[in-house]
Amino acid sequence: MPFWKRIRHYLETASCRLLAWWIPHLSRKSCIHFANGIGTVAYLLDRRGREVALANLECALGPDLTATQRREIAQASYRNFARTMVDLFWAPALARPENRHWLRATDWRPLRERLEREKRGAVIISLHFGHWEWGSLAAAWNGFPSMAVAENFKNPGLNALFKSLREVSGQTIIPQEKSMLRLLRHVKRGGSMAFLGDLTVPPIQASAAVRTFALEMCVSVLHGVLALRGDALVIPSLCLPEPDGGARLMAFEPLDIPPGATPATIAQLCWDHYEPIIRGNPALWLWSYKHFRYKPHATTTQYPPYANEWDAFDLLRTNVQVPGDGD
Repeated sequence: MPFWKRIRHYLETASCRLLAWWIPHLSRKSCIHFANGIGTVAYLLDRRGREVALANLECALGPDLTATQRREIAQASYRNFARTMVDLFWAPALARPENRHWLRATDWRPLRERLEREKRGAVIISLHFGHWEWGSLAAAWNGFPSMAVAENFKNPGLNALFKSLREVSGQTIIPQEKSMLRLLRHVKRGGSMAFLGDLTVPPIQASAAVRTFALEMCVSVLHGVLALRGDALVIPSLCLPEPDGGARLMAFEPLDIPPGATPATIAQLCWDHYEPIIRGNPALWLWSYKHFRYKPHATTTQYPPYANEWDAFDLLRTNVQVPGDGD
């Protein structure tokens, strides 16, 4: 590794460790002010991310929004992401009983009783929407200590830090390598798995092309595979930030999966559940993420400038297995 990159990684890791020590000492009010400031500055300075967010909004919700509204939603989305990350660093403070009241949850007991009665596992779905990092923590404290896969950072020094933050409430964070078999064994034994249903992956991986707004998005089907092979319930959830600094975790009824469903069917059912929610409060979705990386050949639908045509995506759209995709 080049010397300058080692120095950069060292400074990044040291800075994040300093934040991990300092942020749990802040009050909730200070956390919100700090996050809003970071989000606003990031929106102004992050030209590439801002352009992605505005392009996504124009293509997905364009006819319903003015240019000013798109900018306001994009900036609010940056602030929401900043609050999500700042509050992840605040997570160790949630482990103290006097702070647990900041996480509020609907009653998850009926779901736990159903899983125990039917002896089944659960795949708990969310999106990069609202307070998703706290959502996983709150689910664990409400009887669903889930297993989740985390992508490694380019800076390896950050992996252990973020793993420790995400495991504060009893979650188990595992690497991507050989994760499928480990997760399948876990849900078959009655465990739960946490998954973000809007994760974009290349079409040569285990993926599906789902209809999103007026576009198509290539997403992972890991949740669908686990639900079918592990006979697990698919439970949509949301964790929404509240003005006082807290957050509320909600669980919806498990998805009604029809006979003969495929993993792609389940991926589409998940998206159909969440799209109206995003439309109702678009500022809480992560618009600066490249959700629409691939587009069909010769499409007349407007896609963001970063979207690319790829034969593998067209094959996926027609449910043709791509040779050598590695399942």
